[in-house]
Amino acid sequence: MDEGNHHIPVVIIQGSVRPHSYTSMAVALVADEFKKHPEYSVKVIDPAGLNLPFPGTNPNSPATHALQADVKAAAGVVLATPEYHGTFSSVMKLVIENLGFPSVLAGKPVALLGVAAGAIGAIKSLEHLRGVCSHIGSIVLPLPVSIANVQKVFDSEGHPLDPGMEKYVRSVATNLINYLHHYVCPAHTLERILREGVPAGK
Repeated sequence: MDEGNHHIPVVIIQGSVRPHSYTSMAVALVADEFKKHPEYSVKVIDPAGLNLPFPGTNPNSPATHALQADVKAAAGVVLATPEYHGTFSSVMKLVIENLGFPSVLAGKPVALLGVAAGAIGAIKSLEHLRGVCSHIGSIVLPLPVSIANVQKVFDSEGHPLDPGMEKYVRSVATNLINYLHHYVCPAHTLERILREGVPAGK
C-alpha cells in the first residue's frame, strides 16, 4: 500500500436503517474527514439497501458477497451503531453475521462509533461491539467515540451544533488514519519493495 500512488480504501458501515438517523449524521462527518485526505477513498455502506439474509438462510446471497468483497478490500473499517436496549443494533449484528466465518473483518483495524440519546452515551453498545469484533479477530482501535445526548448534537439537517463535539466525532477518522499510516502502510510498502525491488533513482 503506497499512498503516494494508490488510494487507501476505507469502509464505514452504518448500523442503522432508520431514515435521517443520528447514526447516519455522525457517519457523514466521519466520511467527510476521510475525504479531506486525498490518499484515501471512503465507501459508506448502508445496510438498508443491501437486503442481507438472516444467518444460515442464504450463504450465496449476492448482497453477502458484495459486502464481504468491500470489507475484504478495505485497509480499515469504521463500525457505527446506535445503542438499542443496552447493546449495539441488530442491523450491525446482521452485517457482522454476513461477513463470513472466518470473518473478513479478521486482521482488519476497526474503529468504533456509537450514538445514544442517554446521558452516558453508547458505552454499553461499544463494549459489546468491541468484544464481538475482538472475538472474530479484528484489531479494535482504542479511543472509541461515544456520543451522548445525540439529539442535542445535530440539527434537523445533520449539521453539528458544537465545534468541540464535531472534532470529537471526526476523531474516529483521524484515529484510524494515524493507525494506518504508522502500522499498515509501512508494512505494505516494505512488502512491495521486497517483492518488486527498490525503484530506480531511489
